[in-house]
Amino acid sequence: MIHLYFIRHGQTQWNSEKKLQGRTNIPLNQQGREQISSYKLPVKLQQLQWFSSPLLRARETAELLPVNAATENQLIEMNWGSWEGKTLQQLRSDDPEDFARLEAQGIDLQPPEGESPRLVGERVSAWAEQLQALNNSDQLGCVSHKGVIRAVYALAANWDMQHKAPHKLDFHCAQHFCFDGGNWSIGELNIKLS
Repeated sequence: MIHLYFIRHGQTQWNSEKKLQGRTNIPLNQQGREQISSYKLPVKLQQLQWFSSPLLRARETAELLPVNAATENQLIEMNWGSWEGKTLQQLRSDDPEDFARLEAQGIDLQPPEGESPRLVGERVSAWAEQLQALNNSDQLGCVSHKGVIRAVYALAANWDMQHKAPHKLDFHCAQHFCFDGGNWSIGELNIKLS
C-alpha cells in the first residue's frame, strides 16, 4: 500500500474569476502566493518524497511550501478542453439543457476536446500502480489540482459525482489517500496546513 498526500495549488487570477483553468498555464496571484507561504506543513509531510504537476501554479506552490518536488505529468489538471477560460455560469447560460445533460453524467462528464474525472482518476491510478511496483517509498506528497484531487476522492469514496459528495473537502488542507492493488481508499481528509 502507498499513501499519497495531495495539496492543491494556491489561488490564481482565473480561480478568483471562477474560470475553468484546466491545462492553461496560469501562475499564482499575490493572494495565492501569500496563502501558500502561510502554510506550515505537519512534520510527517515535511519528510515525504514530493511530486508536482508540471503546470506553473503547482510548481510555484511546491517552491513556496517549500518542498523539493519532482515534476510528474500524471498530476496535471483535468483537461477541460474547449471549456477552459469559461465559467460554469457561462456554460450553463450558453445552453442550459445541454449543459444539464452533461452535468448529470457526473464522473463521466467529458467536456468537448477534454477528459472526464473518471479518465483523470484512471491516469493517476496508473501512475500510483507504477509507484507501488517501484516500491521506493510508501509515503508520497503531491502538489496538484482540484480536478485531480476530486477524481481520486471520487474513486476512494465510491462517489459518482452525480449527488452531493459524502465529505466536504477543504482545498486549503492536505488530503491523504491510500492506493493498494488498483484500489483507492481514504486515509485522512482535511489535514490542517496552518
